[in-house]
Amino acid sequence: MDNCPCGSGQPYDDCCGPFISGKAKPLTAEALMRSRYTAYATKAIDFIIATCLRDDDHGIDAEATRHWSERSTWLGLKILRTENGGPSDDEGMVEFKATYVQGGLREEHHEKAAFVRRDGAWLFADGEVIPETVVREGPKIGRNDPCPCGSGKKYKKCHGMVAS
Repeated sequence: MDNCPCGSGQPYDDCCGPFISGKAKPLTAEALMRSRYTAYATKAIDFIIATCLRDDDHGIDAEATRHWSERSTWLGLKILRTENGGPSDDEGMVEFKATYVQGGLREEHHEKAAFVRRDGAWLFADGEVIPETVVREGPKIGRNDPCPCGSGKKYKKCHGMVAS
């Protein structure tokens, strides 16, 4: 693998590789976020699970995580902003967007991720997904307008039918 999937521009072996292999620990919350993205992209699910804070309130569905990782083609990571999470902090937040394709659809996962440091290691604590506004590209089709499929029927009698 040449460049690291996290988008740093560095070679994988000099970036997230040592973290995922267990040879080193990320020094910042952002470095952990980048390595977790890379773990999804390289299907290193054990690393994702190992870097989650586990307590009575938070768990991880390993099978769902594996499913998402393996059935997606990971296209890129953008770090939007960070708060704290430096080498001398015990808490931090990283807001990011991860782009991927799954089932033929391009998706963008926008999240504010909270991280904590425990025993010298950064861990993912929790995340808040930020919903994206979907903007219609064309005009709205009315129920009585001709169906855009070209059938000649009204939209409500063709593709606008709602199953009951």
